Amino acid sequence: MEDIVLSVKGLGKSFKENRIVEELSFDVKKGEIMAILGPNGAGKSTTIRNIMGILRPDEGTITYHGYDSIPKHRIGYLPEERGLYKNVKLMDIFLYFADLKEYPRKKARARALEYLQKLGLEGKENTKVEELSKGMAQKAQFIVSIIHEPDLLILDEPFSGLDPVSQDLIMNEIRELANEGTAILLSAHQMNLVEKLVDELYLIHKGKRVIQGGMNEVKEEYANYKCTIKGENKATKFEEIPFVQRVEQQYDYTVLHLGKEVVPAQWIHHLPSDIIMEELSIDRISLHEIFVAIATEKELMPVGGDLDA
Repeated sequence: MEDIVLSVKGLGKSFKENRIVEELSFDVKKGEIMAILGPNGAGKSTTIRNIMGILRPDEGTITYHGYDSIPKHRIGYLPEERGLYKNVKLMDIFLYFADLKEYPRKKARARALEYLQKLGLEGKENTKVEELSKGMAQKAQFIVSIIHEPDLLILDEPFSGLDPVSQDLIMNEIRELANEGTAILLSAHQMNLVEKLVDELYLIHKGKRVIQGGMNEVKEEYANYKCTIKGENKATKFEEIPFVQRVEQQYDYTVLHLGKEVVPAQWIHHLPSDIIMEELSIDRISLHEIFVAIATEKELMPVGGDLDA
């Protein structure tokens, strides 16, 4: 039986006359990484704050292993708004938060030194937060959220301020924590990273669920194929090709959006022999494109054909 660590059922929250979230329901299992995604103002932060107990829901339930309350020492939280003490040394901060979580100091010190080394901060344990770059401070905040080996880890914009190398480091650590059994709920705007990292998706818009499911399931359902061709070609050359639903052009790139019935290996033979083709790729539309379609309320047609957003 799947071990459900966090269960949110029928969550609803309003501020005065404004309905912020409505009927949100999802589970986060042991060893699973779930992303809660949506445009700014969709209700992500409100949902997270309700889970953390910062806000109290108007409707619905939030349970931890089936219990109504989440023990604070078993949850890790990286908030979107950072809050480390600027004039305090890193190791003192790590040990302070470990104390708050009732975690042994000796283990916390060893764990902090291990993660400082892993994340490229070796030798910074006596450095004050105000002396760190934005990216280094973000890594330190991440260490604070995991110093006590939480069962449930909530990460709000964990990649903010990080360069690509540091993003990869944090991604690897998040995946390793999940492999060790940590249940992880994250919110992020870097769709390319989310697409690589997470197991489950929960997309919301205007406080309501619009897409829910495994990453592979979502891609199969909503992400039709597209063919991208680099070369100066006229759009009219592609309009009569079988299974081409829409042609887009920008600079010397042509993007052909294909119907759900297409078999790429067979379809490619329909391309005219006289087109200019410096580069060609065929792939499914990305999570970024799905996200933008939801955010801008464009039609997002599942492969099956029913409109969902």
